[in-house]
Amino acid sequence: MLRVRVIPVLLIDQGELVKTIRFNKKQYIGDVVNAVKVFNDKEVDEIVVLDIFASKNKIEPNYQLIKDIASECFMPLAYGGGVSSLSQVKKIFSIGVEKIIINSSIINNKSFVSEAINLYGSQSIVASIDVKSSYFGKYRVYNHVDKKTVSISIEEYIRKVVNIGVGEILVNNVSRDGMRIGADMQLLNKIDLISTLPIVFCGGIGSFQHLKKMVVAGIKSIGVGSYFVLYGKHNAVLITYLKSEEINTLNNIEVNSDY
Repeated sequence: MLRVRVIPVLLIDQGELVKTIRFNKKQYIGDVVNAVKVFNDKEVDEIVVLDIFASKNKIEPNYQLIKDIASECFMPLAYGGGVSSLSQVKKIFSIGVEKIIINSSIINNKSFVSEAINLYGSQSIVASIDVKSSYFGKYRVYNHVDKKTVSISIEEYIRKVVNIGVGEILVNNVSRDGMRIGADMQLLNKIDLISTLPIVFCGGIGSFQHLKKMVVAGIKSIGVGSYFVLYGKHNAVLITYLKSEEINTLNNIEVNSDY
């Protein structure tokens, strides 16, 4: 049986740990290195760190901060943010990061991505796709830098990403980001049918019941933000993770193929 992966997704902005709502409103959470230490204590299997400031401003990754995070991280670390060249990839991997997450360069600079895959293997490169739903329920790829949707269907974009040769896809649901209302099951099912690659779905998780619903539907890799860093209706900061019995419950759920 394939083990369920529930992965904390941490956002950093100018070196600080933050949480966004629909990729806009930001709440300061604290120090990212301290958060990683807490997740170490809670025996998290893997973690994702995304530098949204580096991505938005198209600047070099903060290598010192990545080094500080990696030095305290006892679990596999995936990093994304500002990565657009092979030299950056080499430097980040040399720091101790296991996976690099690439967003806009996946399509805009395919030669660099292909080089990185050839050097480090497809399992080391993750494609990040931001998806936004329109008022009429149509899904479009979202450019988080320009803050606008891209005129390409989700189906076509994912096929292009798969053909490049990455090993995994991280799908961020912009419309559900930070909302804690549950995942968009229609989107999850749609993408799961299209892609031949492992998918990490992120966006909307606000309770253990939301996680169970996804696993019942056959989703095995789930990225979680707010649910692991905020608590209650007043969004009090609380770094937490699943209890061992909750993890066991998820791993023993029978998938409903007709969901």
